[in-house]
Amino acid sequence: MTHNPTMLAAIADTANGPFTLRTVARPTTGAGEVLIRVHASGTNPLDTKIHAGEAAHARRPLPAVLGMDVAGVVEQVGAGVTGFAPGDEVYGLIGGVGSLPGTQAQYVAADVRLLAHKPANLTMREAAILPLVVITAWEGLIDRAAIRPGDSVLVQGGAGGVGHVAVQIALAHGARVFATAFAADHDYLRALGATPIDAALDVDLYVAEHTAGRGFDVVYDTGGGALLDASFRAVRRFGHVVSCLGWGTHALAPLSFKQATYSGVFTLHTLLADEGRAHYGEILNAAAAMAEGGHLLPRLDPRTFTMNQIGDAYDAVTGRNGARRAQGKIAITIA
Repeated sequence: MTHNPTMLAAIADTANGPFTLRTVARPTTGAGEVLIRVHASGTNPLDTKIHAGEAAHARRPLPAVLGMDVAGVVEQVGAGVTGFAPGDEVYGLIGGVGSLPGTQAQYVAADVRLLAHKPANLTMREAAILPLVVITAWEGLIDRAAIRPGDSVLVQGGAGGVGHVAVQIALAHGARVFATAFAADHDYLRALGATPIDAALDVDLYVAEHTAGRGFDVVYDTGGGALLDASFRAVRRFGHVVSCLGWGTHALAPLSFKQATYSGVFTLHTLLADEGRAHYGEILNAAAAMAEGGHLLPRLDPRTFTMNQIGDAYDAVTGRNGARRAQGKIAITIA
């Protein structure tokens, strides 16, 4: 165990500005917390929006250390912590929003309720890209829609971050899974076990082709906007639509005429309000079991980014500054 009282952290000072590596005080653990030696930080579109000053709902003013997802090794445990010990490999959705410390630093103190033991068969980088998307997908499909074996489930944007995990969770729970994506991702979706649907196809055409016009039992929208409108048209009578980006204004008539229901997922609430955090640890434990059982494989972009290249990693997520857009999720190597 190291006793160095300082660490390196990547600081985002201004919106869309560079990240600066600085030596700062190493965090200490409070009651119910563990100190994690960070090995990898997962990068999400929301991180890039916070960096750009475009995510007021995340309540993360700059300057700040960003990063919500983490994988690493427990260095110290605080008072009252059970189930974790120094040397344990862990992963979780632990911070980077509100006043919670970000994971783009060598160490981070985390609420133990937000953690689970890392899947033994995944690398640190693979584990680091899972927490936010796993929790978001799980809350939608299991907690809100309560999918059952045999359900027909349509995942809108099935090759994306939340989408590719939602596909795998639905398959693991016995659903018949369909997923919209562009042609380049169809082979990937087939390999997972889903039926790909051309994202450019009109909703009425694919509903007719795959459900004989009946509609899907459950539709998970990961894109919002027009994709959520299409989801209302794609669901069956008495079916259920869930969205993790349902923030716009939408006509409810297509949903109401089918007597279907709708749920929204806002994953940050649990972090910001400190409400129901233990459930996130439960979800991550279930996801770890899925991964170790061969039912969940994160789609990791093969490029490696270090703390000195966080700006490049963010560009890879957004496709800005001429960067090749990510094929899978981006992990930043910290250790």
